[in-house]
Amino acid sequence: MLLGRVVGVVVPCVVYEGLKGTPMLCLQPLDKAGKPKGRTIVAADATRMAGPGELVYYEGGREAALALDPWFVPVDHAIVGIVDDLHIPERGAEA
Repeated sequence: MLLGRVVGVVVPCVVYEGLKGTPMLCLQPLDKAGKPKGRTIVAADATRMAGPGELVYYEGGREAALALDPWFVPVDHAIVGIVDDLHIPERGAEA
């Protein structure tokens, strides 16, 4: 699973039948330190509860298609959870 921050909302004008009612959000992928990494991506929100500014975890590829109901809808990324708290210990520190 990967970390990202919701930075926007996508409003599609035409939607694949299996994705109707599923929010589409823009995510900024984050590295292990929580800093922006790469370009923004569009992800289907399997939780249907994430919003702008929230820290989320997401999947890509085949796993993303499995996270949604119905399975195997055409998506590259899917939000699978919302992060309440994140603690990343410094290198060399005990957890």
